[in-house]
This record gives sequence, C-alpha cells and structure tokens, in this order.
Amino acid sequence: MDRQVKPSQQPTRSPDRHKLLFDPNARIHGLIDDRAVLNFIDDLKEVRRGEDDLYVEIDTPGGDADGARRMALEAKLFLKHSGRAGYVIGKNTVYSAGVTVLAAFPKAHRYLCPQAVLLIHERRLEKDLVLNGPIRSCLQIVREQLALLETAEQLENEGFADLVRGSRMSLDELRNHAMNSCYLLAEKALELEIVEGITF
Repeated sequence: MDRQVKPSQQPTRSPDRHKLLFDPNARIHGLIDDRAVLNFIDDLKEVRRGEDDLYVEIDTPGGDADGARRMALEAKLFLKHSGRAGYVIGKNTVYSAGVTVLAAFPKAHRYLCPQAVLLIHERRLEKDLVLNGPIRSCLQIVREQLALLETAEQLENEGFADLVRGSRMSLDELRNHAMNSCYLLAEKALELEIVEGITF
C-alpha cells in the first residue's frame, strides 16, 4: 500500500491493493438516490454470500442525505456482524452525502486517490414557513419545524463525529469548516488524518 503517513495505532491488516483500486465488490457512482441505495444494498448481499472483505469505491457528486445515511448504516452492519473487514476508497469526487458513506468506515480503512476531493458541508434546507391562524396553532407549527431541525442537526453531528474519529480534527473544527462548505484535497485529508492513506 502506498501509505504516506504512519499506520494507524490500531491493529489492522492492509487492504488488497488490486481489489481496492480495480476490483471493488461495491460501487457508488453518480448521484445518491433511491436507485443507488438499492444497488448498494444488492452489492452488500452479494458480498455477504461469499467470504471476501468489503471493498467500496465512491465517486459521487452527493445526493440524498437520508439515502446516504442508509448506505452508511448497511456498511456498519456488515462490519459489525460479518466478521470481515471493510475498506473504502474515494476515486475522484466524494461530495456531500458521499462523505457520510466514507465516514461509516474506520479511519484506518479509508483511502483516497491522489486527485480525490472531499466536499463537507452542513445539510441545506430551503423551506417557506407560513403562519396563518390562532397563535397556539402557529406556535405548534414553529415547534414542529424546530424539532425537525434539531433532529437533522443531531443526525448530521453523528456523521461528522464518525468522520473525525481518530483524526487530528475536532468535531467543532469540522462543523466550523462545514458551515462555509469545506473542500478537502486528498493531501489535506491525509494531513488531518481523516483517511489512512493515498494510493494510486
């Protein structure tokens, strides 16, 4: 493996370079939507039927945040219950929702190609809030929307926490960067120890 940083302190075996670069058994290409989620779940089913470790390749402009969370959950379930390792590589663009999937893997099992770029940002919301009626009814509408925002923030924080675990970046630092959209080149992600290595 072409590591440019010292190996993780946690005991771990190196991935098969050929499988990581050329023969992954699960791929996320293009926009993350319902079809991409189902394809990923199907890929995981095939991997579970065999005995190989999980190798995931990501190249995505982002997409549906909830769909990405489902993908991340399925990856975590595989890692927890299969007794096998899982590795992930970002080939080119790992934007937005794609970072959620990347973060599902332990830092020691994350890799990037040299030209890869991560885009980390807070979830965007565009919604008109219309208040029209008795005050108590309006207050209830506001409370419901506030609860929705607070839940979304909690879920987002969980994904961000996964990403920075084992890195040189704190959750607060990441959140501050994410407020203004944070593009990270592969070298910078490696410097911050968000990924284990760069390989090509």
